[in-house]
Amino acid sequence: MKKGAIEAITGCMFSGKSEELIRRLKRALIAKQKIQVFKPGIDTRYDVDNVVSHSGSRIEAEVVESPEDIFRKIGENTQVVAIDEAQFFSEGIINVINNLADKGIKVIVAGLDTDFKGEPFGPMPQILAIAEMVDKLTAICVLCGSEATRTQRIINGQPAYYDDPVIMVGAKELYEARCRQHHEVPIRKS
Repeated sequence: MKKGAIEAITGCMFSGKSEELIRRLKRALIAKQKIQVFKPGIDTRYDVDNVVSHSGSRIEAEVVESPEDIFRKIGENTQVVAIDEAQFFSEGIINVINNLADKGIKVIVAGLDTDFKGEPFGPMPQILAIAEMVDKLTAICVLCGSEATRTQRIINGQPAYYDDPVIMVGAKELYEARCRQHHEVPIRKS
């Protein structure tokens, strides 16, 4: 009997989530497992048709607009499903990954646990709660060199305001890894 499971990889930006996802997929390929990789259409930072880490590692992916698209695209013999940037999907991703795991598929999900405000991001809290295995990765704070667990958004050289839009896709031009002490989210003055 096939044993499905959900593995979650989380942390702040620049912590190596996509890199770890790609590493696990390469191991699955070495084991001759059939994989399928998905990413949300909103993530066009480095490449439209690949999951790409900040360090340049890449693996081919299918772009989907909704969690239900993932379920519809699963091949008959797929053994491992990977989903990158899961925080951008609706809550429907929970049902999709649960159903896949119940069907005996290993599901590896990577995504930010918190947004630039330091608050839980999208469906990630629920994904972390239902996963059989969770890896929380850290980065290095760009200001002090400590362990970074927060994603700092920078607009025109200054921290983004609390009331700025939650979703703003970008990389080093908009974000930095920060520790708790150096993470700033100012309130806009009226």
